[in-house]
Amino acid sequence: YPLPLSPPPPLAQNPTQNPKTLAIFAKFQLTPLRIMLGFPSMELQLTPLRSLPLHYRTTTKATATATANTVSACSVESQALKPRPQLPRQAPFHSRRRSSPVHFPSLCAAIERLVAEGRHREACDALRDARAGAPFVALPASTYDALVTAASALREAGSAAGVLWHMESSGFQPDQYMWNRVLGMYLVCGMLAEAREVFDGMPTRSRVTWGVMMGGLVDAKRPRGALALFRELWEELGVGAGPRVVVVAVRAATVLGSVHAGRELHCCVAKMGMCEDQYLPCALIDMYSKCGRIDEARRVFDGIPWRSVVAWNTMLAVYSLHGRSEEALDLYHHMCESGAGLDQFTFSTMLRIFSRLGLLEHAKQIHAGLIQSGLQMDIVGNTALVDLYCKWGQMEDARHVFERMPSRNLISWNALIAGYGYHGMGSKAIEMFERLLAEGIAPNHVTFLGVLNACRFSGFIDKGKRIFQLMTQNPKTKPRAMHYACVIELFGRQGLLDEAYSVIRKSPVTPTANMWGALLTAGRMNKNIQLARLAAEQLLAMEPQKVNNYIVLLNLYMNSGKRDEALTVVSTLKRAGLSMSAACSWITVKKKDHRFFFNDSLNPKSSEIYQRLDTLMEVIKELGYVIEEDELLPDILPDEQKTLKMFHSEKLAVAFGLISTSPSAPLTINQSHRLCHDCHNVIKFVTQVTKREITVRDASRFHHFKLGTCSCGDYW
Repeated sequence: YPLPLSPPPPLAQNPTQNPKTLAIFAKFQLTPLRIMLGFPSMELQLTPLRSLPLHYRTTTKATATATANTVSACSVESQALKPRPQLPRQAPFHSRRRSSPVHFPSLCAAIERLVAEGRHREACDALRDARAGAPFVALPASTYDALVTAASALREAGSAAGVLWHMESSGFQPDQYMWNRVLGMYLVCGMLAEAREVFDGMPTRSRVTWGVMMGGLVDAKRPRGALALFRELWEELGVGAGPRVVVVAVRAATVLGSVHAGRELHCCVAKMGMCEDQYLPCALIDMYSKCGRIDEARRVFDGIPWRSVVAWNTMLAVYSLHGRSEEALDLYHHMCESGAGLDQFTFSTMLRIFSRLGLLEHAKQIHAGLIQSGLQMDIVGNTALVDLYCKWGQMEDARHVFERMPSRNLISWNALIAGYGYHGMGSKAIEMFERLLAEGIAPNHVTFLGVLNACRFSGFIDKGKRIFQLMTQNPKTKPRAMHYACVIELFGRQGLLDEAYSVIRKSPVTPTANMWGALLTAGRMNKNIQLARLAAEQLLAMEPQKVNNYIVLLNLYMNSGKRDEALTVVSTLKRAGLSMSAACSWITVKKKDHRFFFNDSLNPKSSEIYQRLDTLMEVIKELGYVIEEDELLPDILPDEQKTLKMFHSEKLAVAFGLISTSPSAPLTINQSHRLCHDCHNVIKFVTQVTKREITVRDASRFHHFKLGTCSCGDYW
């Protein structure tokens, strides 16, 4: 900017005719045309300030001021005139560092290559070089397209604004496609106000433009604004709005959770005759599902004349999301019969369904079909497969799937660590936890819960204390009630009852039922009647309708020889109107589930089952088995306990498995209840006699029996 210099006071005569002034001109070899003093039209040859480097500006201003003062003083007081310092003249900004014709295209090619390689930060840095070298030269449209991609990936407002500034300053004329790209870039970077300015100032707006603007508002949690835009579009175009824009509007209604708005959009779809569109019915199904209208979602699905794999997957996901596993399985069978192709999403969804229903053989068939087809499952499907194998005790298969995953997230690690923990493989769980830390992945609360469970089930008290201390040191993973429950049971397993009770008293969280339940287990296993009774009273106060609390207290009294107190608990249980649900055990043989209940005789092979069971009981008695008489069930009289314990459902399932499978085949028994002590001892002796491996999955954990031992260490 020109320096503001005030004109000097007028002289009595023309300074160019003053002898002293002429002498000064002659001394410094100056001509009157270079510096004209004393006239209002005086012009000083000054370089504009903004064209100078920053370190010259202060010097320039001070020098110019000093020069003006000197000239003025010479005019009045006839002092010697000092020459003005001559600063190097700077080139205008737009003419500096102009790229050569060879360098400029190579720079554009470099930007496009960086974006293609995913190096978005370097691409935006290269734009600065282009701005410095040729700020007013338009880049090719492909280069601008790449820069928009880079700025969108970085989600930085500064980078996005820089791209549009270069377009405008260079005179680049974006077409409709480029305007839509710029609009999407602003929306992704969170610049909603600027995006609306671009949207309002666009010369023409296509249906894609409306869809981009509406989608950006939905992603920014502004669904009402998106629906308002759709109303404007509907008033302007009506049925010409197009199905893709309606899909975005339906998504806005889904985010808003408004079934009323969704139904209005459904009416618009019917009026437009877009029911045959591939994606619009799927959006309506998802909307009704998120709003809790499962039956309406199914009606939309049934009304699709031609169902693509996307429609089938959407409806399967709806049933899976709302826990309707049986209906999902039935729909899956219809999907296979219809000849619709299966993709990775289908496999991922059905693996979760099979896991809930306990259909291990079906899951293995899905896995085998996936391998044969050469399809690669996504990270969700692989994690579901790892979790499924862990739940069914197939830890080698789970580890194999985990190691072959192309990418893993924290959920994948948590599934495997928790699986090792519940199966009593504490060493492998801790190994995977340390490997997780070595790879630089930050564990969360679920990770710590899985590894603490592993220490609890395996009795690793020192490692458990170290891991719990590691958890407390990180403010992002402060222990919760479930973690304290693991530590309580860990201390109780080692007989450290004082430390276990101290955890409850000193815990910063309010004691929960899980914490008191862990203390009750510790008191029961160590036969500390006072501590167990304290925990049981707290549990009964917190969960008076939970039958298991009464059962544990009942057997606690029986183990301590207090039969009168035990009968009092039974009377209290009956007065409360509570009763035990029928215990059930089941085993899968030749892809068919066989269920057994207490004293069951419904199986066609009942006579063979009881005959084999009688034989086993005689054999294991010779090995030292003695029936447990201290446990009592509230629906069976004490006199009947000794006789009827041999008819527990888990014993019947084991006997059926022995007569229905090959002599070396392992058995897997599933239970709906906690494994009792007597059945636990019987199965240990059975594995010693038959040399078979038997896995029992009860309500609390897995028990792996092998050669007379159990993975739980007789603590559960």
